[in-house]
Amino acid sequence: MDFNKHSATSHGPIIGTIKGIRQYWKENLRPTMNSTSKHLLHCFLLFAVVLFCEIFAGGIKISENSFVVVDPWAEYGTFVTILLYSLRLLTFLTLPQVLFNFCGLVFYNAFPEKVTLKGSPLLAPFICIRVVTRGDYADLVKSNVLRNMNTCLDTGLENFLIEVVTDKALNLANHRRIREVVVPKDYKTKSGALFKSRALQYCLEDSVNVLNNNDWIVHLDEETLLTENSVRGIINFVLDGKHPFGQGLITYANENVINWLTTLADSFRVSDDMGKLRLQFKMFHKPFFSWKGSYVVTQMHAERAVSFDNGVDGSVAEDCFFAMRAFAQGYTFNFIEGEMYEKSPFTLMDFLQQRKRWLQGILLVVHSNIIPVKHKILLTISVYSWVTLPLTTSNVFLAGLYPIPCPYIIDFICAFIGGFNVYMYIFGVIKSFSLYRFGLIKFFACVLGAVCTIPVNVVIENAAVVWGLLSKKHKFYVVQKDISSLVTV
Repeated sequence: MDFNKHSATSHGPIIGTIKGIRQYWKENLRPTMNSTSKHLLHCFLLFAVVLFCEIFAGGIKISENSFVVVDPWAEYGTFVTILLYSLRLLTFLTLPQVLFNFCGLVFYNAFPEKVTLKGSPLLAPFICIRVVTRGDYADLVKSNVLRNMNTCLDTGLENFLIEVVTDKALNLANHRRIREVVVPKDYKTKSGALFKSRALQYCLEDSVNVLNNNDWIVHLDEETLLTENSVRGIINFVLDGKHPFGQGLITYANENVINWLTTLADSFRVSDDMGKLRLQFKMFHKPFFSWKGSYVVTQMHAERAVSFDNGVDGSVAEDCFFAMRAFAQGYTFNFIEGEMYEKSPFTLMDFLQQRKRWLQGILLVVHSNIIPVKHKILLTISVYSWVTLPLTTSNVFLAGLYPIPCPYIIDFICAFIGGFNVYMYIFGVIKSFSLYRFGLIKFFACVLGAVCTIPVNVVIENAAVVWGLLSKKHKFYVVQKDISSLVTV
């Protein structure tokens, strides 16, 4: 018997079926899958995942007989019982941000159409695209400056400047749209701000600043890439002019993926942008949970009034400190349509260091006397849900070893939180990895991969918490960003 021939014949119908499904998708479903249809499918998938987790975790009980009821006070003693219930209730610290993410992903279209200009780019006010760098990755900065400049020109933007603020001279190309600002080594701010805050504040000095009060600044990290969609979104935002501060979506799975594990783990951040970031800015126009340090758009007069001169405590997470000060001063924010591109950390150690710095920096913000308590309540709850992660993670093991009866509503909410957080990874992949770019099989492999990275990510986040609490907080770790010497994995 010819085994190969037999194999090909027996698998022929299967292969033919797969090809038929793919062809049907291309010819029928793909062209008609509009923005609203995608959003409705996403909402259906969200509710399906949450429902599955509710049933699996016991938030929704199919059969009461399948659950063993014990009297924990008699079985474990008073101290252990109180400890078990306290650990279970700590899970509720994540509820505010979970609800914001849920509402943001459901209330607003998660797959908006291509951004269309609401006015001529020629009528847009002057825009300064400001990149802050230590100067360690000169080639990267030079390459991205040229790419971002060409993206702006391709979009029709004319009234703009790309300004690179660096600690070390980069010797950028001499061009009328490029300005290089080298921060002097002896420069000191009034409050003693450090790191990126120091460089940003230097740009606001009268002797350095070249912008007018009504001009706009787009803050980027050195690795951030503009897209035509984001430039159109920024133009619409500044033409509208109702809010002095704005921010949009950043994705991490574009072009070459350097580290699949960290990129899939960062899919959660994509969902976070489309969820709570979008809701807090579009509905409330306030940074209840702060914002990111890149894809930040500010109007000059408002940025100068808030300032980055916030001392050492405001220098580790300068973006968070700035947002909360602006919030306290009554400034409003809005969400900007269109995404920008960045890379996830290239190594797990960089990923860990990055999370550690964020945790330490945000803790310094919520403990600062400069920010009024009423403006940082939700941020404080959020960061302490992170700080207590090692304790809440223990529930995964303790629930099996020491089961405790809880009111139905507690079980339901805990399962909802767990199920929705799983979906955050799934949606982040759906939003980041194009089905048309990767194909059906690779796309679903990425979705499965993101779910499989959750345990790894939880371990890293726990390690970041412990390390962050035990180590010196006034440090600013910069992750590796030069991919020229790396290969994709």
